[in-house]
Amino acid sequence: MDALTDLLDGPRARGAFMLRCVLDPPWSVRIQDEAPLTLVAMVRDEAWVIPDEGGPEHVRPGDVVIIRGPAPYVVADDRGTAPQIVIHPGQHCTTPDGTSLSEAMDLGVRAWGNAPDGRTEMLVGTYQMRGAVTQRLLAALPALAVVRGDTWESPLVGLLGEEIGRDEPGQEVVLDRLLDLLLIGTLRAWFSRPRAEKPGWYRAHGDAVVGPALRLLHDDLSHPWTVADLAARVGVSRAALAQRFGKLVGEPPMAYLTGVRLAQAADLLRESEATLESVARQVGYGNAFALSTAFKRERGVSPQEYRTSPEHRPAAPAR
Repeated sequence: MDALTDLLDGPRARGAFMLRCVLDPPWSVRIQDEAPLTLVAMVRDEAWVIPDEGGPEHVRPGDVVIIRGPAPYVVADDRGTAPQIVIHPGQHCTTPDGTSLSEAMDLGVRAWGNAPDGRTEMLVGTYQMRGAVTQRLLAALPALAVVRGDTWESPLVGLLGEEIGRDEPGQEVVLDRLLDLLLIGTLRAWFSRPRAEKPGWYRAHGDAVVGPALRLLHDDLSHPWTVADLAARVGVSRAALAQRFGKLVGEPPMAYLTGVRLAQAADLLRESEATLESVARQVGYGNAFALSTAFKRERGVSPQEYRTSPEHRPAAPAR
């Protein structure tokens, strides 16, 4: 397993918020739902995505936008259109002065907007639970990433558009998995751009020494790795590996491994059937106590506190 595969294996939508937005200009929506990650696929017409910090992005049909939260942003038909709608945590929508718009904007099953046949159409998928997207993935992304429709081809947006309005048994699971696939495909396209600002571990993947070392680590997190062991596996000295790894990845091999292990542990803790002892063994810690100590030192909370904290559970969308 390479580092990118491991990273992209992380997204696990659970009860994600999915919506087809249909709007007639002029329109402007301020998003302050505090969600960790949102995808917007432009189907018809054009729009502007305007973060509170950073430059705006003009998006066209076929473009997919990845927005990393929790900072607020605006999506509008034009940069000069003032927000008319505010989306709050739990996907509750109001006017800027607080008047509820939930009923007025409801257009049916997972459809929302100011006109049933509006000129603008977007598909929106929001990961509402922080634990559904790994911190390592969020750290690797800018606040706003746009994959242009003319740079990649995928049937996923069309398939999501077909499924999003259906109301059948198991539909929520279908949509969750489609959102995961769309995110993975979009991220892969974004990371593969010629001038992409790639994380150090991504660039290091192509190195003749560090690339194999990264694959070894990700392929077997439970192995009791040492720098000496890893260096022997890739055929270089311990000093040479440590120096090259630190230069390309930006941190020493064991620090990188600790981060990956704890990120994986955080993901596994979302699974209620996984005991702390089991999680510890899977990510390379000898016992639950060793994992708890490392986890609390790194994250500031114990594994149990992390598992039960409301911020790692999805918020119920407003109706």
